[in-house]
Amino acid sequence: MSDFCRDVVVIGGGPTGLALAIALRQYGLDVVVLEKEPSSKREVRASVIWQRALEILRDLGCADRFLEQGLSLRQAEVYVKGRRVGGHATGVSGTAFPQPLAIEQIAIERLLVERLGELGTDVRWDVEAVALRLGADGAEVDVRGPDERVQTIGCRWVVGCEGAHSLVRKTMNVPFEGERRIDLQAVQINAKPDWKFPCADDTTYFFLERRVCLIASPRPGGGYRFFSFLDDPDPQRVTPPDVDEMRDLVARATHDPGTRLVPTVPPWYNRARFHDRIAASLRVGPAMLAGDSGHMWAPIGGRGLNTGLRGAHNLGWKLAAVHHGWAADTLLDTYSGEQRHTAQEVMRQMRRNVMELPPSALTLAGMRVLGPALLASDRIHRRGRVILSELGRHHRTSELSTDEPGRQAAGGRRALRAGDRLPDVPVTHGGRERRLHDLLSYDRWTLLEVPDRQPAGDATEELRRIIGRFPVPAEVHRVEPAQGGTRGSGRLPRGTLLLVRPDGHIGLRVGAADRPSLDAYLDRWFVRKS
Repeated sequence: MSDFCRDVVVIGGGPTGLALAIALRQYGLDVVVLEKEPSSKREVRASVIWQRALEILRDLGCADRFLEQGLSLRQAEVYVKGRRVGGHATGVSGTAFPQPLAIEQIAIERLLVERLGELGTDVRWDVEAVALRLGADGAEVDVRGPDERVQTIGCRWVVGCEGAHSLVRKTMNVPFEGERRIDLQAVQINAKPDWKFPCADDTTYFFLERRVCLIASPRPGGGYRFFSFLDDPDPQRVTPPDVDEMRDLVARATHDPGTRLVPTVPPWYNRARFHDRIAASLRVGPAMLAGDSGHMWAPIGGRGLNTGLRGAHNLGWKLAAVHHGWAADTLLDTYSGEQRHTAQEVMRQMRRNVMELPPSALTLAGMRVLGPALLASDRIHRRGRVILSELGRHHRTSELSTDEPGRQAAGGRRALRAGDRLPDVPVTHGGRERRLHDLLSYDRWTLLEVPDRQPAGDATEELRRIIGRFPVPAEVHRVEPAQGGTRGSGRLPRGTLLLVRPDGHIGLRVGAADRPSLDAYLDRWFVRKS
């Protein structure tokens, strides 16, 4: 029996699959989400959403409810061999979400399911995709429900968000390139500690000891997520840690032998090993991969869930544009290129993350000597916050990012360029001050006209006519940079047109009078109205 024909089948009802389904529903696509597990078996798992992911949740219409149920993390304290070496703030500027958020996956999924339900779509729990057949113009998915009957769902597109053993990836016959991470494990417990350190719900602790990194991050239900990366002398040991093992580990890392731990409710104990892998491509015809189905690594820095949300955010508007006939099919290929580049960059950075990897004796000695100076450095703090927040991740090398020849270098190395995320800076629009992100929307493109100091006339209507030749939703806004806003990183360059994608990244950066380049860019990626 065939349930024919849906626009998109999303296989996997975790955060990435749910976020993608929300994005597609906001564009009016008919989506079905399949999840083989019953909803009652969700676990707490991931626990931090960084600033860029909060912007993504805003685009999906649910950031406010996340903020209501999470904890804003404002600072971190760092200890090396029991001695405090410094601390740093976690806040950033240029966004409506300056702090990262502590919130566990059980709540994340519940809130995303709630938002998806508001858009008229429910998850099909306890329904497993058991076979997939791909064709030139669509796919068929065989699914088995709780009654063990197998049915077939036909669809135009299928997206695998079901994790490391992805049926979609295997059917695409795409290599999952990479290797197992050797001599690294993570152990976790959620617990309320009785220890010598102040318990503050906005402060994360890092404790570095020989071959152990312990992170204690506050959780919304009270207490802390104790998360430790350490060496792995016994890889055959697969059972979760118990309270005694975690208490001994916490006492060792903190140099506080009197530590006691009281597990929280619901409980969370976990022991995990890791693979660092990425699919050779995230798209083959009507099939795509997102989240752990396409890339996975050790959860150093808490990047897995956040990178999955970025991928869903990137894919959603592109898939909708191609499905609706607004854009050429090649637009979808840029999803694979951009998301693979992002995942590779995350992997490289996290392999060098000395704050979370189990330190050697040499690293510990260096941190004891240099740590106070490094943690007191404003430059190091700024760079660290940009990396952690993910606001600095860009798509400059993407085919979808175009700078006018010669303009790429204008304004220096730190100038805003095509592919960059547009910062949320103050501007003047329509005679009043606004935040720049107030003019953007996930359901359309935005063309920003940033005139010279003495512009010759109003070109906004002409720009609207150029955009109007194409069916893709778009708006044109003329803005003035805030005082002093023509120099430095993230500042709006005057005399420029910025064509901003629905996901907030700049697609095109050209001179304010360069109509041919604007028209050529639109003509390359979109279908003209007949």
